[in-house]
Amino acid sequence: MSQQGYVAAPPYSQAQPGMGGYQGGFGSGPTQPLYGHYGGPPQAFTAPPAGMMKSPVSSPAAMPPPQVGSSYNPNVQQNGAHPQRYPAPPAVSAPYGQPPQAPYNSMASPAPPAAQQLTNQMSAMNMGSYAPGPMQSPPPPTGSVAQQPFQAPPPSAMGHPQMHPGPQSLHSPQQMPPQMAPPQSFHSSQQLPPQMAQQQSPQMGMGGMAGPFPGPPPPGPGGFQQPGPGPNGPQGYPQQAGQFGGYMAGPQQGMPGAFPGTPGSLAGPPQKKLDPAVMPSITKIIQEDQANHGGEVFSTSIRGTVPPLVTTDFTAWDQGNASPRFMRCTTYSLPCTADLAKQCQVPLACIIKPFATLQKNEAPLYVVDHGETGPIRCNRCKAYMCPYMKFIDGGRRYQCSFCNCVNEVPAFFFQHLDHNGRRVDFNERPELCLGSYEFAATIDYCKNNKPPNPPAFIFMIDVSYNNIKSGLVKLICEELKTLLEKLPREAGEESSAIKVGFVTYNKVLHFYNVKSALAQPQMMVVSDTAEVFVPLLDGFLVNFQESRAVICNLLDQIPDMFADTNESETVFAPVIQAGVEAFKAAECSGKIFLFHSSMPTAEAPGKLKNRDDKKLVNTEKEKNLFQPLKGVYEQLSKDCVAQGCCVDLFLFPNQYLDLATMGDVPSHTGGSVYKYNNFQVETNGEHFLRDLRKDVQKSIGFDAIMRVRTSTGFRATDFFGAIHMNNTTDVEMAAVDCDKALTVEFKHDDTLSEEAGALLQCAFLYTTISGQRRLRIHNLSLNCSSQLLDLYKACETDSLINFFAKSAYRAILNQPLKNVRDILVNQTAHMLACYRKICAEPSAASQLILPSTMKVFPVYMNSLMKTAPLVSSTELSTDDRAHLRQSVMAMGVEDTQLLLYPRLIPLHDLDVGGDALPASVPCTEESLADSGMFLLENGLSMFLWLGQAIPPDLIQSIFNLPSLAHLQDNLFSLPELDNPLSQKVRSIISGLLEKRPNSMKLVIVRQKDKPEVIFRQFLVEDKSLFGGASYCDFLCHVHREIRQLLT
Repeated sequence: MSQQGYVAAPPYSQAQPGMGGYQGGFGSGPTQPLYGHYGGPPQAFTAPPAGMMKSPVSSPAAMPPPQVGSSYNPNVQQNGAHPQRYPAPPAVSAPYGQPPQAPYNSMASPAPPAAQQLTNQMSAMNMGSYAPGPMQSPPPPTGSVAQQPFQAPPPSAMGHPQMHPGPQSLHSPQQMPPQMAPPQSFHSSQQLPPQMAQQQSPQMGMGGMAGPFPGPPPPGPGGFQQPGPGPNGPQGYPQQAGQFGGYMAGPQQGMPGAFPGTPGSLAGPPQKKLDPAVMPSITKIIQEDQANHGGEVFSTSIRGTVPPLVTTDFTAWDQGNASPRFMRCTTYSLPCTADLAKQCQVPLACIIKPFATLQKNEAPLYVVDHGETGPIRCNRCKAYMCPYMKFIDGGRRYQCSFCNCVNEVPAFFFQHLDHNGRRVDFNERPELCLGSYEFAATIDYCKNNKPPNPPAFIFMIDVSYNNIKSGLVKLICEELKTLLEKLPREAGEESSAIKVGFVTYNKVLHFYNVKSALAQPQMMVVSDTAEVFVPLLDGFLVNFQESRAVICNLLDQIPDMFADTNESETVFAPVIQAGVEAFKAAECSGKIFLFHSSMPTAEAPGKLKNRDDKKLVNTEKEKNLFQPLKGVYEQLSKDCVAQGCCVDLFLFPNQYLDLATMGDVPSHTGGSVYKYNNFQVETNGEHFLRDLRKDVQKSIGFDAIMRVRTSTGFRATDFFGAIHMNNTTDVEMAAVDCDKALTVEFKHDDTLSEEAGALLQCAFLYTTISGQRRLRIHNLSLNCSSQLLDLYKACETDSLINFFAKSAYRAILNQPLKNVRDILVNQTAHMLACYRKICAEPSAASQLILPSTMKVFPVYMNSLMKTAPLVSSTELSTDDRAHLRQSVMAMGVEDTQLLLYPRLIPLHDLDVGGDALPASVPCTEESLADSGMFLLENGLSMFLWLGQAIPPDLIQSIFNLPSLAHLQDNLFSLPELDNPLSQKVRSIISGLLEKRPNSMKLVIVRQKDKPEVIFRQFLVEDKSLFGGASYCDFLCHVHREIRQLLT
């Protein structure tokens, strides 16, 4: 078996000076040499002599000094099992994504600018050439990880969308045969020899490594290892612990090939700039996958089949494994052993979206009802009946595929077997032939052994001065009159079973009796916010259809009732507590819709103070800005989850309000936080109403508990999402809707079998909107392999980036941002170096070889590190950073993919008669044209960019104006004009708004205008205003890191 990697051959004999966007390049020295376990005593090591090691890394506690003799690096110790969760990063790297020390306008010098020199490093690459050749197959693991080549374990890796056959190579002109011109596409099967055409190119394989975040998190919300203080100053560079006890290699001050800014790295003539057009492109990958799989039916019948990308339009056909809309894995071929998992260094994880929306042509889930007997389960492991169970003894018994226990088949479930040993009713029972289905739950699955009541929605409106003055309260009340007609209901039901209630508040709470028998609504005031209670039971939660007249009367009165208020102080925690008490009294679960505008400063439990200290930015205490305050809010989250009370928070701030704390309850109850800065009805009203409509109407389950079961050999160890956990196995969610996903990490506890594969079962117990208790089951089977090449082939990078975003965003709660960024950079280098060492054919160290399935992996990683939570800048709003961090924790794969690589769609050459969207272009300034019109969207923001030379007839068609100069500032919508182009553009925008989980506010920007600065932050392949590197620069830096590991 042979396979050639994707190769780049820049002139790397001379390292280049500092990289633009990196403070002091990547090579600032460590501030202290000691790193220990998180929460443990620091462990000191004597620094080795200069020139002795490549990477400053310290050994974890109780680890021996580095061994010599690795085929990879004489100073890289082989891995041993290590329980730590996230290692401290190598001390050599300066913070990724930091603003340069000198302002941009002072970079001119006789030598080329630092950024230019780094860009020049890859100038000789011809990035379209291919060089097929033999590839080494990785040796099967023989014993401990310490015997494996290259095992300096970095933190966990992130990937990129699955790609097509054959890794590809980037050759310098000297190495490329003259007859090989750069092809237009990276579809490597075009260039591979016939015997390789059928090979699928690998992505970074995913292992059951102890990952950046294996196992339950340590005390505190994050899991990075904290550096300990050092008694001595740094003598050279101390060694730093790798993720599994190995050592991270890296450059050394003063050595050739060291990081920029060091004495040995200042040489090298300027070279011509690399052409971005021949660099690997995400948009090409997406378009190729759409061309190959778009419109196709994806069958789930074959174990370990990698699905199409999340961006591809396909139909999923459930034939025994869950649809990829419900479950996506970081790899579909798991490593057989923990040693192999540690060696390949890619996390084992699954992203589960239990209530994902299916397409119209996909079958809804069947409901299986076994009556009072309830679902059939394994007696030992409690796994539910599924297609993987093996029936024996003529059908009278079955063997559980998860724990191998043999169980008796209940008499009512018995059926004979055919000549293949399969039940003759196999195709008639959903639980035997489908990957996803539901069971009707019995009374044993209900709280207190009582059937649940239908859930309720409580609308809680802040009627303080700001919200009355802005017109928000009136807007909400007007919208609710029509929106309550559209409450979610079960299929086939005429009306919704959900009950509704209303509360207004400022410093005190006002409850309303809207019982249908009343002529007028009645208000009851609760002023004791320290011990809040619900003053009425009958008449607070009512059926909207029955009490429509009274409710509409109330909604008409509320704006007038508080029209003259001067009260600006508000409470917050007691409002949520009142909702919990109301649900308790009604013995039901439900959701609170809370509309709030300012920091709760009134004297009451949960009162907050301003803790937005910009002096903490870019220090080790910056993590404090993301940490929620404990105490009242922590207990409130627990109370909400216990009662099945989900909180959705709509915020309308004019200044800082400590969103890290206020958003903590929604982020643990399956809720969402929506934020509208400086809200004005004219500019933000429609944006807010679209979000509110989506939020009220989306499909949802309440009072949920989820457990993930696995077959023997591996287990779920960590969970990320809008969830709460009282123990290590049960995931509790007050509610979960169709847009919420949770990410589950796995690790080995034994050897997996290639023949048996690996099985996952997600069992989700919840209450429906009609008050029925159900079990939703999702099953997935994966391959297992002892060959790293198989792992790389089955990798799914969009899932990997989801895992890494959530891992990093949790870690910043407990670790300095610099550590997190350094770990991500080093993980990238280690993963790619491992592939290069094990799976690619031997080649010059100056060649950058990427797995074909990960060839744009650096784009995603670079983009992740440029997101607001991971960038230390005083110019970024602390609340905005906290909001994005909380939002990403509950995102599914498609949402994180779009967030980290926005769609940039040219609209100036639209085919107004066609149905298809124009093809996206690379997300870089070079894609923009002065005469063009481009739409950019990332799921949270949307921009319409207008070039300064845009033709007047285009402006006339879209805006009904003679030229761009006549366009007003602060325009947030397009006029409805009766011409094909206007209709087409508005149709595209409305289609995207409908498709995304969140509404997006359309911002129209003109080239060279001031608001364009915000727009350019979304061009993720370019340098960031706040210091993040360009795609090209980051690729150069990663290449240097890889070379250090391979030297």
